[in-house]
Amino acid sequence: MIAITPMSIASYCLYHHPLDPASRFVRLAMAEKHAACDLVLEKPWDPSENLRAINPAEETPVLAILMDGGEQILADARAICEYLEETHPGTLLGKTPAERAEARRLVGWFDGKFNNEVTRLLVGEKALKRLKGQGEPDSAVIRAGCANIRTHLDYIGWLSERRNWLAGDALTLADLAAGAHLSVIDYLGDVPWDSYTLAKEWYARLKSRPSFRGILGDYIPGFPPPRHYADLDF
Repeated sequence: MIAITPMSIASYCLYHHPLDPASRFVRLAMAEKHAACDLVLEKPWDPSENLRAINPAEETPVLAILMDGGEQILADARAICEYLEETHPGTLLGKTPAERAEARRLVGWFDGKFNNEVTRLLVGEKALKRLKGQGEPDSAVIRAGCANIRTHLDYIGWLSERRNWLAGDALTLADLAAGAHLSVIDYLGDVPWDSYTLAKEWYARLKSRPSFRGILGDYIPGFPPPRHYADLDF
């Protein structure tokens, strides 16, 4: 990785999809760092030639950094977020090794366990199947995702009851990773907030932050969000 400072960057361009939690994770981190970027819509299931050229994995998100000396391409949400952490003021990982380890653990939890047990099932069946033209959703898979999310909401409530934010006293990438996944599912109306008061209170604080404005303004044609989606008071 080329060592640069924000002052040497001309602009950012993020290749993303609004229903991709990894893309939302990076958008939230960039907003928290006050790093403005242009958004380029990509369909990961039907990648453009440009996306193929800049990321052999053909996945979003991809961050193109236009600098005085040329262009740098970064892929993978966690790699991009750690890059932002190293090149912009402020910390989203914690101040001590233990805090950083806990933040990274929880990012891994949501990008791994939560994604496999909840996001992939609900978003995959209810939205991506339709967008890909792959037929009707599997109701059994949706039921599994709706059942699985309850355990995770309990865990979020347990963490937020004992800490100010999920990983500790300060907001970290752990909160942004969790918010990225939950915001996509909330867009589809599948988060049972009223049954999980502590998780709901944590999410209300998170989505009230200025960094969430772009996420709450997302609109996917054919998939209107529920009324409460952008309501800061639910």
